[in-house]
Amino acid sequence: MALRSSGSRKLSFEILSKNKYLEGGGPSLIYQSSSDPFQSQNGGNPSRHNRKKKKHKKRKDSTTDLPIIAEDLVYKQRGSSGGSVLAESKSENYGSRDNGNVNRISYVGGGSVVVLEESVCQNVCGFGELRQRNLNGVVAGGGDDMETVAARADESVVEASSSKEPFPPVAPQSMANGNVVNTLKTSESLDWKRVMAEDPNYLYTVDKSPLKYFLDEMHYGNSLRNTTTLGSEKERERVYDTIFRLPWRCEVLISVGFFICFDSFLSLLTIMPTRVLITFWRLLTTRQFKWPSAAELCDFGCFLVLACGVIVLGRTDISLIYHMIRGQGTIKLYVVYNVWEIFDKLCQRFGGDVLETLFNSAEGLANCSQENMGFWIRRFVSDQALTMAFSILHSFILLAQAITLSTCIVAHNNALFALLVSNNFAEIKSNVFKRFSRDNIHSLAYSDSVERFHISACLLFVLAQNILEAEGPWFESFLFNAFVVFVCEMLIDIIKHSFLAKFNDIKPIAYSEFLEDLCKQTLNIQTEDCKKNLTFVPLAPACVVIRVLTPVYAAHLPCSPLAWRFFRILVLIFMTYIMLTSLKVMIGMGLQKHATWYVSRCRKRKHHLD
Repeated sequence: MALRSSGSRKLSFEILSKNKYLEGGGPSLIYQSSSDPFQSQNGGNPSRHNRKKKKHKKRKDSTTDLPIIAEDLVYKQRGSSGGSVLAESKSENYGSRDNGNVNRISYVGGGSVVVLEESVCQNVCGFGELRQRNLNGVVAGGGDDMETVAARADESVVEASSSKEPFPPVAPQSMANGNVVNTLKTSESLDWKRVMAEDPNYLYTVDKSPLKYFLDEMHYGNSLRNTTTLGSEKERERVYDTIFRLPWRCEVLISVGFFICFDSFLSLLTIMPTRVLITFWRLLTTRQFKWPSAAELCDFGCFLVLACGVIVLGRTDISLIYHMIRGQGTIKLYVVYNVWEIFDKLCQRFGGDVLETLFNSAEGLANCSQENMGFWIRRFVSDQALTMAFSILHSFILLAQAITLSTCIVAHNNALFALLVSNNFAEIKSNVFKRFSRDNIHSLAYSDSVERFHISACLLFVLAQNILEAEGPWFESFLFNAFVVFVCEMLIDIIKHSFLAKFNDIKPIAYSEFLEDLCKQTLNIQTEDCKKNLTFVPLAPACVVIRVLTPVYAAHLPCSPLAWRFFRILVLIFMTYIMLTSLKVMIGMGLQKHATWYVSRCRKRKHHLD
């Protein structure tokens, strides 16, 4: 019988004690080698009485088969003949328990099972080994067979131990309490000088004089090699995109957006009043009421909001607001301007949604049935009131912003430059060092176009105030200040978008695609995502411009009878209308031609690439 051990350490005195041969208080049947320390402690050979009792016990159970130890699951039948067969020689590392190795050799033969355990303790420094061997046998036959098996086992152990190489250092293993048992390295691994001698960097930096080090630095590579890396062609393209290609495309996009806002502003002042007058004229001439269309209801709603805004702002005392802003010393002027600018952007974003709500109600009212007309009328009236209130609030904010800018321009303590520096660099700080997606940059470019138009409206307010109240030569000073404001705004927008594109890996071609979408919006071509369109509500700027230009016209009217004065007012309104209409036609036609040319160019380029 050959019994192959499965590598478990549970083969011990405790397992052997479960055998029925050891039950009944019989003597231990375990043989020990001469080197066993237990033998020296227990004395010499067992007594004669114990030997007779052992023989009697063996004769009584001679027909009983040898039990198979539960832990050894694999065994082979090698024939009926006896003999010792080497089943396994296995080395196990028990880590932190005994910090050594145990070699176990099991033998089975002729009704005997021999388990040889060899404990090998290595010195952590590698100088020697301490070995302990325990020979345990379960004997079912005579004592001579047991001695033979033990002798063979001893010889096999000597051969196995002589052919075995020294065990490698034990890796650190975690204990039950979470600590880690660290093992020391060998003396070879602790040879610091040998390790450093094999390192070429060590030989290069340590074993040379200061003069040699300086000469090597003079002739070795780039002088900034430690802090910089060699660039690639891609990095070169990014540098030129940031400096040259992207600023030009960004400025073209923002400028086109500015003129689209200006065109919408002129449409509100020219096209919308004309369509309202035509509707009322048709109603008066035909004297037949016709239910208005959705476009006519939208025009009527916008005209009503504009008229109410102008009337309310006309009741506002601009001089009082001017002296309140200039006279207070708690908050700096540039801080006040930043506050109004933030509220202006919020109102501009939310104003588009409010106006869309009004147009939606107008569309529903124009196409509703007679049963639902009451519901749609109430809805249109409520949306009209909300749009009117919000537009008046936005007009007040924009007027306060224009008054603050005028205060900074006419001040003599360089308040304008402080405003430009604080406002523009705060804008760079709040945008450049943040992560932006492509759609966010698209919306930011449109927002810059709207902001530039609002600054133009504020500068027009400053011009009107100078016409009314300035003394002495003021026009050159106004032109210089307006030029500084516009140039600073352009530079800040270019710097902001250039570094935003660099940090977010946006190519300059993206701004060309943004411009293509803007041109399609000008041509009323439906795009895939309508949310990417430029949204601009010109109601608040129109209210502010009409409010500031009305006193200018009134100041240049002659003191004459009422009829003549009324006639002069009509002439001025007509001339202004003709001038604004001509400007509207020129800008509108120019935008149409530019949009047609650019869209066709983009389509040809895409067709050529395909």
